[in-house]
Amino acid sequence: MAPRSFWKGYLKLSLVTCQVAMVPATSENEKVRFHTLNRKTGNRVVSRYVDAVTGDPVEEEDEAKAYPRGEDDHLILEDDELDAVALESTRTIDIEMFVPRDTIGWIWYDTPHYLTPADPVGEEAFSVIREAMAATGKVGISRLVMYRRERAVMLEPRGKGIIVWTLRYGDEVRDAQAYFDDIRAEKPAPKLLSLVKTLIEERTRGWDPSLVGDPVQDRLLDLIAAKKKGRKRPAKAKATPDADTPGNVINIMDALKKSLAAKGKAAPKRR
Repeated sequence: MAPRSFWKGYLKLSLVTCQVAMVPATSENEKVRFHTLNRKTGNRVVSRYVDAVTGDPVEEEDEAKAYPRGEDDHLILEDDELDAVALESTRTIDIEMFVPRDTIGWIWYDTPHYLTPADPVGEEAFSVIREAMAATGKVGISRLVMYRRERAVMLEPRGKGIIVWTLRYGDEVRDAQAYFDDIRAEKPAPKLLSLVKTLIEERTRGWDPSLVGDPVQDRLLDLIAAKKKGRKRPAKAKATPDADTPGNVINIMDALKKSLAAKGKAAPKRR
């Protein structure tokens, strides 16, 4: 059963409009979550805003957003002032432009969402927009208020639906050249390159979601199950520093030959 949509509105391209629904493409519902308790009483601990100077609790109606102008100097912005600079519509994805799919680097992608027609009447309009983007290799760019913030979004055709990616803001992505320019541009020796290619081929496998499983989550569930039954898990053995802290390889050729010689050994299992 498909999860209930968290957003409903309209997809619009010029005069073509249809009702659509959207849900997050990822979920954290299965993650182990904890409550913070007062160990002495067993009661849950709640968090509250307090005045940083007086220490007194601040009621919700007294909370205000403010922009810092200097030390202990803030400019208060009222809710209606903030609303005035936001998009007029929070329920319409109006595709403003299209760009080639491969011109947007992965680093700009933020959060994916599934976009679907909200009713059978809009399926034809939805499908023609989706198929036209797929046929031309283009993705749509629009703006939308999501999670109480105005965001640029990218619409990407995927199967029978559309993926809506929220995009990172321009000032959130650091310039890679500032970090990569100091790396020397020397080409590796052909023989070393060939050995690494062989190592890559030997370790190549088909993609499977189990490859990105969360072993810490599995161990947490084991711990919780053991405590429910009144058992204590054995203490975790301490790893030796040499085993966990690899150093720089001095002789790359020897290291690669040893890696390839271990070809017959079983690859480490992933939980």
